[in-house]
Amino acid sequence: MFGILLLLLVCSAFFSGSETSMMAINRYRLNALVRKGNRSAKLVNNLLGKVDKLLGSILFGNTLVNVAAAAVANIIILRLFGQNDWAILLGTLALTFVIVIFSEIMPKIVAASHPERIALPASYVLAPLITLFYPVVSVATALVKGFLWLFRIKIETDQSKQKMTLEELRGLVLDAEHFLPRRHQKMLLNLVDLERITVNDVMIPRNQIEALDINADADELRQQIVTCHHTLLPVYADAPSNIIGILHIKRVPALFQENTLDVAQLREILNAPYFIPSDTPLLKQLQQFQERHARLGLVVDEYGELLGLVTLENILEEIVGEFTTQSPAQTGKFLRQEDGSFLLEGGSSLRELNRKLGLHLPLDSAKTLNGLILEHLEDIPEAGTSLKIAEYPIEIIQVQDRIVKVARIFPEQPGIQNDS
Repeated sequence: MFGILLLLLVCSAFFSGSETSMMAINRYRLNALVRKGNRSAKLVNNLLGKVDKLLGSILFGNTLVNVAAAAVANIIILRLFGQNDWAILLGTLALTFVIVIFSEIMPKIVAASHPERIALPASYVLAPLITLFYPVVSVATALVKGFLWLFRIKIETDQSKQKMTLEELRGLVLDAEHFLPRRHQKMLLNLVDLERITVNDVMIPRNQIEALDINADADELRQQIVTCHHTLLPVYADAPSNIIGILHIKRVPALFQENTLDVAQLREILNAPYFIPSDTPLLKQLQQFQERHARLGLVVDEYGELLGLVTLENILEEIVGEFTTQSPAQTGKFLRQEDGSFLLEGGSSLRELNRKLGLHLPLDSAKTLNGLILEHLEDIPEAGTSLKIAEYPIEIIQVQDRIVKVARIFPEQPGIQNDS
């Protein structure tokens, strides 16, 4: 009888450990094993696809062996001590203690620490048990579903159909810091964020666009093309907002004739402009660039007014960081001073400042440093005005045409390191 009791306790420990391991197993690791063709992983995945039957069978089996163990323990006590009330009481307490320690707590702790090692081999035993217990479990499951329906509680038994949110995916990447290099982890986080960043956040503003005036003198056009540092140039007529096409610089040399430029042929080789709504998510725009085999788009608002332009490189830099060489016209945007401060252009993008200088300026509404300052002050500041935004001291150096042209920011201040 002692052997039977020991066997029942082992079975109870098996059911307890199996339940915990099945619920604690890493689903992403499991899916990876399934894709590799692991037979045990496929079996576990099938069992988890019907979690109500799985849990019902485990609980039924666990309850069955625990009740049987109690009955066997009573038989042993009666044979050893007869109808002794104290012996029955002490025997019941001792059995309860043994079940709690060796058949519940210990196997569950081990299973929670090593779910794969327990769940994968246990699936070969649980699969036939689910078939064996099916009649009883199906009745119990039907009763449970009836009560849940009565209380208007919805359940999802197939765990594989549950979708992961972007925040959960972001948390998963953050939790993988011990398995991924820091740079790779940052790239994955940036890729996740592309869904909530729009082209309006990363575009080059209209006043910073280098473009050609098709109505300008031919020599002037030629000189601008020769000295241009871009591969693609927007071309406008009459007004910078009236874009009539995109010029690919590599196609221009064939138009040069004796140091002059054929403007008529220049119009013919222009590509049609590609316009993008300002609220387009970057991830969607990246896909559209791929589908259209394009690298540059013009950003417009809901009224069709030109706001700026966005390139494929702008989007890729949001993922991998800075990887292209800046043109000479852009090298003066960030000038480091001897005191550790930076002289910045007011039109600098806040996202660019945060990425390149390691700042943490707010990105909720304003897109540029000028916009952030005006939003904070709710007025047009004068040169010499000082303020503090997100704990960063900022000094207005130059204001022109109601716009902050140059500002000085002090990123290395006490307390900043703690905030970051």
